[in-house]
Amino acid sequence: MAPLSTRLLIQRGRPKSDRLGKIRSLDLSGLNLLSEDLDIKLLSRLKQLQELDLSDNQLETLPADLGLPHLQVLHCANNQLSDITPLCQFRQLEELGLEGNPFLTVSDSLKVTFLLPELRKFNGKDASTTRSKAENLNRELTTRVAAHWKKFMAALSPEEQAEAQADFVESAVMSIRYGPLSLSEFTQWRVRMISEELVASGGPHMREADTPEGRHKATATQEPRARPVALRRPGDTPLSLSPEKRVCTSPLGPVEGSLVGSDSGQLEPLHFLQCHSKNNSPSDLKTQLWACAFEPAWDEGQAGATSQTVATCGGEAVCVIDCQTGLVLHKYKVPGEEFFSVAWTALTVVTQAGHKKRWNVLAAAGLRGLVRLLHVQAGFCCGLIRGHKKAIATLCFSPTHETHLFTASYDKRIILWDIGTPNQDYEFQASHLLTLDTTSTPLRLCPVAPCPDAYLLAGCESGCCCWDVRLDQPQKRRVCEVEFIFSEDSEASGQRVDGLAFVNEDVVASKGSTPGTICLWSWSQTWQGRGSQPTVAVVVLALLQWSPTILAYFSLSTCPDKGLVLCGDEQGSVWIYDVRPLLAQCSPPQVAVQAPTQILKWPQPQALGQMVTKTMVNTVVANPTFTYLTALTDSNIVAIWRRCEP
Repeated sequence: MAPLSTRLLIQRGRPKSDRLGKIRSLDLSGLNLLSEDLDIKLLSRLKQLQELDLSDNQLETLPADLGLPHLQVLHCANNQLSDITPLCQFRQLEELGLEGNPFLTVSDSLKVTFLLPELRKFNGKDASTTRSKAENLNRELTTRVAAHWKKFMAALSPEEQAEAQADFVESAVMSIRYGPLSLSEFTQWRVRMISEELVASGGPHMREADTPEGRHKATATQEPRARPVALRRPGDTPLSLSPEKRVCTSPLGPVEGSLVGSDSGQLEPLHFLQCHSKNNSPSDLKTQLWACAFEPAWDEGQAGATSQTVATCGGEAVCVIDCQTGLVLHKYKVPGEEFFSVAWTALTVVTQAGHKKRWNVLAAAGLRGLVRLLHVQAGFCCGLIRGHKKAIATLCFSPTHETHLFTASYDKRIILWDIGTPNQDYEFQASHLLTLDTTSTPLRLCPVAPCPDAYLLAGCESGCCCWDVRLDQPQKRRVCEVEFIFSEDSEASGQRVDGLAFVNEDVVASKGSTPGTICLWSWSQTWQGRGSQPTVAVVVLALLQWSPTILAYFSLSTCPDKGLVLCGDEQGSVWIYDVRPLLAQCSPPQVAVQAPTQILKWPQPQALGQMVTKTMVNTVVANPTFTYLTALTDSNIVAIWRRCEP
């Protein structure tokens, strides 16, 4: 693309004029412009410009001073923008479009409301929702900064206080945390601004939560769980990006037992959501929820890394929820679909300018047999995988290859895909690597922890099977290599296994073959005793007591870092087992069935108002640090608990 010229601006400007100073509307879309192509000297001559369209270019940032004092409408859709702070120069801007910029986040959307006080329309929608979200977060951050000031200054002498004010700003930025990880950039940005303003004003007499328009008073520090129990109508939740009905609870009902161990704590209920309701109807208690998965932590691999953002699926929607606040950060809907499974992967992508970006991609699949690769932050599907003739029951990513995805379908096939990396338009082209044939419907997938690139376990309608998935083998279509037997009773063999997960590098937890129990068995000991036989009896380490129900499809999960096994039941309870003491024993395998460490009871009827009180918890998942626990029900309720530090 040739540099911008006066002739080009006159050709694309309105009204028609031979003078740049007369142009009020300018269309520069679809010219493949780079950031350096925006000639400041040339564009600053557009003194009367009110509307500018820069969509469908390759802009990574905007110049800091374009000199457009009267600009009211700016369209920058489908670019490569990653920094929106230069927008602060357009103080009169009323309408802004930033759709299709993959590296812009929810934090950037919130920043916009502070940078542009006159903004009325954002990405084609009323900006008041985003502004309300920002104001609520800002009030909480202002309160926390003020509290941190008192704590920080209390430890200093009067002489030291005057010299330490600059240190206070950095201390506040490092110490104050609130909201989901996806908003951490915004919260740190605002904490720095609030702290600097507090220091400049002299500190302790801070009066207001410094909202974009300075209208709201700061409130006392308030955790989400401290609000009274109440039903919320659609639209009553100001921080939600989409309408939903939400119940936020104080401690509810009896909780049996308490977790053992020095790092344990009591679990308290935080939120009960109906964010999957059809048409956001409070009366929808029939939409079944099927699966949830915590987003990979942004600082994964570092000490203390955790995630508090969880994806849930059910009905025609996939929701991404912040567990701390109970806010639905994103919602993706496909009319006519019913989502059964979700899974995250963390990719590293490279921009055209050579910059590396970390990008969490969410895969979702269900009734239609299609896998959708979702760009969660931008809210669109950037890849569609077609490979199954029937519904997809479950899917999971390889723990060692970020682009390898297993899908399991009611067509009795498991397929391994390489989703690849997206092109410059953030579109995926998946390739088919392997097909694994099953004799019955696969319900759960579980790469073998000590050798995930070599073997895959699957819990199926007719038992538990294992496949060789090594890609250096010639066969691209394979049958089950070995079937695992949990009982010598011929009537018990071949029964459904609907729960399957590794507790650590060796121990597997499985459920379904023996009613009323969860089995812990050793992968290594079982595999060593296999020989070349197509079936092998598992080496049982322990049996865990579970509900005696004959109902199926309660999915168990594990928290390997904490040695925990979790499973729901038909009464709305969550069974939690700390199995570290069992695994540490050197004695022979346990004969007696081991009781759960803790059972979380469903809240009392009065606590949930009109919401259903008889429900099945079919899925329970905790984040790696066991700070948050998310449970899904067959009655359209997402329940979130938090572990309180002892």
